[in-house]
Amino acid sequence: MNKLSKSDRAWPVPSRPWVMKMNWHDLLFMHYRVDPLQLRSLIPQPLEIDTFDGSAWLGIVPFRMTGVAPRFVPSVPGLSNFPELNVRTYVTHNGKPGVWFFSLEATNPLAVRFARTMFHLPYMDARINFKACCQTTNGTWIKYHSKRTHRGTPPAELKCEYRPIGAPYHAEPNSLASFLTARYCLYCANKHGRVYRGEIDHDPWTLRDAQAIVTRNTMTEGIGIRLPDEKPVLHYAQKIRAIAWTIKPIECGRLESASKPEVTSKKALVQDDSSTFSDMRDPAPVGRFRNDHARRGTNASNQFGAE
Repeated sequence: MNKLSKSDRAWPVPSRPWVMKMNWHDLLFMHYRVDPLQLRSLIPQPLEIDTFDGSAWLGIVPFRMTGVAPRFVPSVPGLSNFPELNVRTYVTHNGKPGVWFFSLEATNPLAVRFARTMFHLPYMDARINFKACCQTTNGTWIKYHSKRTHRGTPPAELKCEYRPIGAPYHAEPNSLASFLTARYCLYCANKHGRVYRGEIDHDPWTLRDAQAIVTRNTMTEGIGIRLPDEKPVLHYAQKIRAIAWTIKPIECGRLESASKPEVTSKKALVQDDSSTFSDMRDPAPVGRFRNDHARRGTNASNQFGAE
């Protein structure tokens, strides 16, 4: 069976068999509004920056994974379960909105190298401490600390605590929450600049609002993006099962800076949401085009979300 269940995806799943399975747990979606012009030189030219009400969004997403394995292969606890952290934004091509990853941190060296080789994704080795503690009436606090250890890449660190608050809900169509989370493909590029699309599928997200305390965040230093002073939009998801297909090339494109921005805007009312296999080559390095503009990260403690 190629499809997991009823979905809010806007196009059919591929007819060919999926190749990877995984479970995502305890996700914090921490999103910052950014100017699309800040991102344009970091995104391959064939892709358009996807915007909501005129703004691009940059997401920092800590979580943990279990059951990561190829199709028909049983998961192995020591290899299939590990914490992860990604930094991402949103792009679209030929009517298919998806995710563009600036970096993905993981503690599993084998998974890091597999994803870099087979999916051209900028995975990085990292030390990550993920601990659930301090259960409250709203939800359990997650203590999360990630520090990049990958050789030859800019340093990056996230130290935070977060928890869900409020009742579970599904994002309304055309809402900001839907724009930020209902993404059913990713885009990536190899070191020669060829751009690929990878399809994924999962049930619609069951979201909750979230609260977070961030004591250090330097995750965007290496790409030269300074996060805005305004509070991020926070969402939490407890668990979802996902499947993925092999990546396939889109029309030829190269990682070049654009002379003028190309953005696709989703014009809608911003609601109060609170808060693949191909040739074996590495992905384009993180910060390849703007690593000389790194800014200082967040060191002071910042608390976001409801009390």
